[in-house]
Amino acid sequence: MAYIITEPCIGVKDKSCVTVCPVDCIHEGIYESNGTTYDMLFIHPDECIDCGLCEPECPVTAIFADSDVPKQWEMYISLNQDFFNK
Repeated sequence: MAYIITEPCIGVKDKSCVTVCPVDCIHEGIYESNGTTYDMLFIHPDECIDCGLCEPECPVTAIFADSDVPKQWEMYISLNQDFFNK
């Protein structure tokens, strides 16, 4: 399991989550897919240790455990993985 950053982060990129991450697995980036640009933060799924420290720090409630991502944002699970596979 890893944590996923979803749609509310787009354009916000507050970075409160970055400062509490003990393994520095949260990265800022821009990813384009199917004509849509995602300018946001991404959590590296292989580096995330599932500590959950980032989730309560997000001021826009964009971070979820991958098993808890709301249905309308489930596409961010694969989008997050694709960002690091590019």
